[in-house]
Amino acid sequence: MLHPIKYILKQKNIVLASGSPRRKELLENIGLKVSICPSLFEENLDPKSFDSFSDFVEETALQKVLEVEQRLSSQGHGPDIVIGADTVVTVDDEIFGKPGNKDEAFTMLSRLSGRQHIVYTGVVIKSVDKTIKFTEKANVLFGSIDEDQIKGYIATGEPMDKAGGYGIQGVGGTFVQRVEGDYFTVVGLPLYRLCSEIYSMYKNCK
Repeated sequence: MLHPIKYILKQKNIVLASGSPRRKELLENIGLKVSICPSLFEENLDPKSFDSFSDFVEETALQKVLEVEQRLSSQGHGPDIVIGADTVVTVDDEIFGKPGNKDEAFTMLSRLSGRQHIVYTGVVIKSVDKTIKFTEKANVLFGSIDEDQIKGYIATGEPMDKAGGYGIQGVGGTFVQRVEGDYFTVVGLPLYRLCSEIYSMYKNCK
């Protein structure tokens, strides 16, 4: 999708405001050269102060982007484009973030077993003169998993840095029976919408 503007993007200093190797890999897989700069934003926003989960993840992503942009600019090498994202798993209108310990991971996965949950990923793309914000969501259905399966999965260590306590692109994907929506929303960076927005930003610059 980005091929018509690839020569423009190659000239840009594109920074991913995240330490996520998954997001970096996704961007590199579509041909973007990006550097990683994990945001130092504390991520202490209160979800209850927002009208929707979409507003919450978009604002969190925006704060990540702003922190990185300001820090790099103050160091004398401001980026041309900063991309930031935030992903949450929701069940019964409750947010499941990254589990703080193995017990929390077990509780989360037990509640996800045999039922549907919704994953929201908010994305911000910020250039020097434009800021784009959007959210994509996907419905994910887990199959039924028993205690031994959950404990075995937790023992792999994979759940501990993942929203909702699982990674769909790893071993956690074996629990997922069905996804309705963009699979990459669940991974943490909805590629179709991201590429559409970047293309719209630069298609008239040719």
